[in-house]
Amino acid sequence: MERKPVVAIVGRPNVGKSTFVNRLVGSRNSIVDDAPGVTRDRIYFDVEWQNKGFTVIDTGGIIPGDEDDIMVSIFSQAQLACEEADKIIFLVDGKDGLNPIDNDIANILRRSGKPVFVAVNKCDNPESLMMINDFYSLSLGEPVAISALHGSGGVGDLLDIITEDFEEIEDEKKDEKIRIAIVGRPNAGKSSIVNALLDTKRVIVSDVSGTTRDSIDSHIKYNDVDYTIVDTAGIRKKSKVDYGVEKFAVDRAIRSIRDCDVALLVIDGSSELAEQDKKISSIITESGKGIIVAINKWDLIEDKKANTINQYSKKLETIIPFLSYAPKIFISAVTKQRLTQIFDEGLKIYNESKKRISTGLLNKVINEAYALNPPTSFKGKRLKIYYTTQVGVQPPSFVFFVNSEELMKDNYKRYLENKLREAFGFYGTPIRLTVRERKDKK
Repeated sequence: MERKPVVAIVGRPNVGKSTFVNRLVGSRNSIVDDAPGVTRDRIYFDVEWQNKGFTVIDTGGIIPGDEDDIMVSIFSQAQLACEEADKIIFLVDGKDGLNPIDNDIANILRRSGKPVFVAVNKCDNPESLMMINDFYSLSLGEPVAISALHGSGGVGDLLDIITEDFEEIEDEKKDEKIRIAIVGRPNAGKSSIVNALLDTKRVIVSDVSGTTRDSIDSHIKYNDVDYTIVDTAGIRKKSKVDYGVEKFAVDRAIRSIRDCDVALLVIDGSSELAEQDKKISSIITESGKGIIVAINKWDLIEDKKANTINQYSKKLETIIPFLSYAPKIFISAVTKQRLTQIFDEGLKIYNESKKRISTGLLNKVINEAYALNPPTSFKGKRLKIYYTTQVGVQPPSFVFFVNSEELMKDNYKRYLENKLREAFGFYGTPIRLTVRERKDKK
């Protein structure tokens, strides 16, 4: 598949870049808030306009010369976006008018050598339309008046100009990509892992809690398999999450879990396991997603012995026993120790999550498990399993038709799950067991 054209959207804070991206994509994918610096990393979205496809990069609001660490990183990310882009949309604020920072950004964009298109946002009334003439002084061509919030103005005209020389989309089968979401508590090293996997500073890495706010997609091929790596915001305890941008970021991280094929739960191996690690594990399993437990910062563990990994694994299974089926990998984003295991394990789990078992073989295994360990009777009645069938994948889902739902106790259901895993694997993926009564059998 040929590379899609890339269009970067840049501008100072609060000119409406993320709102404009949401307008292009057709959904509220980027976090929108009045606070400066909400979008910090460069975030990629696929857009289609008049049967022409291209990739949009949403960037953080930039202030040239600002020496704040985060603002310097945002500026760096915006520069990288411009280097990647084929064309640049320079978004300015038609309500505020020309700002000195706009002139500074325009000077930087001219040096990029890329085609730059000035879009004057917030042109919602005649007064703001009057301001558009001010932006001719940027010497970047004719400004286009738009309203990202309402979709009025010249959004369509701007897109017509931008995509004029783009190729039309050909009908073709989409390549399958395995989607791996990198999740965990703040500062567990998620963004560092993404950067190490991609071997580039694609995501801002900082020891400031909450640096990653949007969920960010990166595409990579490993051993001829395509992967999408999704970096997410750290998920803190609900009671500690401030309402507003951080809450939206946490919600986005949880949504990324629901949208992924496999979740990589990153745990800080240099600190104590926390109840929040268990909570995030529950979110993953309840979402029916495959899971890899990655114990990061393993390079910081001193006095490691031959059995240190085994001891940590046992402690982990004691605290989070329902993850006994999940692979545990001990990695270091800094030294890149065992990082490629993420791809190897992700592929295995993805295939296991899509596994289908023939009905005949499934019932043979369940019948043998029942005969080997019959359930105890309850109120003079004993559970009978008439028939079992697989009804879905991702996660593998099974229905047991029985004489009475109340006779299927949780401990026996766990026993049957273990027998299914012994027989068929289901490595790294949760499985769903549902019970239905059949009254027509005696």
